Amino acid sequence: MIVENDAAIARALQEELSRIAAAEGSGHVPKTNGEIPSEDEQMSDHQRLLERLKLYNLVEKEVQGDGNCQFRSLSDQLYDSPEHHKFVREQVIEQLKSQPQMYSSYVPMAYDDYLEKMSRSGQWGDHVTLQAAADLYGIKIFMITSFKDTCCIEILPKVLKSNNGVIYLSFWAEVHYNPVRRMR
Repeated sequence: MIVENDAAIARALQEELSRIAAAEGSGHVPKTNGEIPSEDEQMSDHQRLLERLKLYNLVEKEVQGDGNCQFRSLSDQLYDSPEHHKFVREQVIEQLKSQPQMYSSYVPMAYDDYLEKMSRSGQWGDHVTLQAAADLYGIKIFMITSFKDTCCIEILPKVLKSNNGVIYLSFWAEVHYNPVRRMR
């Protein structure tokens, strides 16, 4: 079950993404995790993210920061509970295994090593696993980020399976994902 979000949020985010895409001239490129910022940078990045969420009338739903946060966040948006994260991870890994030609060029190591690493509970998900999730479930993923130069990232599936299929996540300081909800 994908949690329904306000159409106004989707429109506002789509307008922002269109503006960014026009300025950058390119779409989302999956990548593995970058360097982890210092604790001070993480805190200022999270504050920047919270301000952006407030602008769009959104709030994070905190999930456990145990290395499974990306999969917990996806589980929360798909099944209304973060507790199905192991199942979501297994499905995403199967997607990666079944379509190596789609993902292997984005991975900076032997693909089998990457799959083994990502299969382990507690291993941080990355943009490659998000792309695989979007493709697997046929959904768009909108991420509101703490990045200074990019406030939103849209991850499009190879084939969109549902017009209502949109997941909203926050991503801050290269270290944590949370599902996002409309502020009440």
